[in-house]
Amino acid sequence: MENLTHHPLLLFATAFATLSIVAVTGTWLRARFPDTDEKRNEHLGVILAATLTLLGLIIGFSFSMAANRYDQRKNFEEAEANAIGTEMLRADLLPAADAANVRKLLVEYTALRIQFYVNTDDDQRRQLAERTARMQGALWSAVRSPAASQATPVVALAIAGMNDVINSQGYTQAAYWNRIPTAAWLLMGIIALGSNALMGYRSGKAGERLVFVLPLIVSFAFLLIADIDAPRHGLIEVRPQNLESLAKSFNLQGL
Repeated sequence: MENLTHHPLLLFATAFATLSIVAVTGTWLRARFPDTDEKRNEHLGVILAATLTLLGLIIGFSFSMAANRYDQRKNFEEAEANAIGTEMLRADLLPAADAANVRKLLVEYTALRIQFYVNTDDDQRRQLAERTARMQGALWSAVRSPAASQATPVVALAIAGMNDVINSQGYTQAAYWNRIPTAAWLLMGIIALGSNALMGYRSGKAGERLVFVLPLIVSFAFLLIADIDAPRHGLIEVRPQNLESLAKSFNLQGL
């Protein structure tokens, strides 16, 4: 079950509406309960500055986490393409009939892996996961049979290559499950609510014109973080460029 942070545009709209309401509430409280104590206002300004600083640090930390995970997904996509391409070459080490079967299965497997990256439908992804598991079983059987009948170091290379193909898919799946923790989002949300409430209260009459500036800026920050962190529903995606290039090379070879 995906939560709100998996849908960046929806998160942006929700965050902007919520933070705007909180900021307007702060300006209303200031008008309802005016405070002319300069010393108290000075202390309030210090608290607001500290809160905004903390919010900025947490947003920066969360952005760094999201960017690292995005780079990790791109690296694993490249690793998958390299593993499949290497195993396609090592298939030549197998007997002719087995090699032809392995190549055929690898071409089909590459198409499945491309669908994994471009598909955004939950039901279809579950079906893809099942088909991928069955295909991996078929790939392993395709190299295990000749290895059992001809256990040589050369054939062992094909076995090791197929193991890399299967492992690379597991690493990719783990990277797609690795998201910014919900606790980090909750912490950012709580501090953002406090910051906007204090800003609305601190702004006074100026808040009538500027009350929506901070909610908008914070909401855009949330949008960017969620977009980079969301591998399925964001505008910033991990495109399977290496796998698509590999599939094109298979087509050119007539595989």
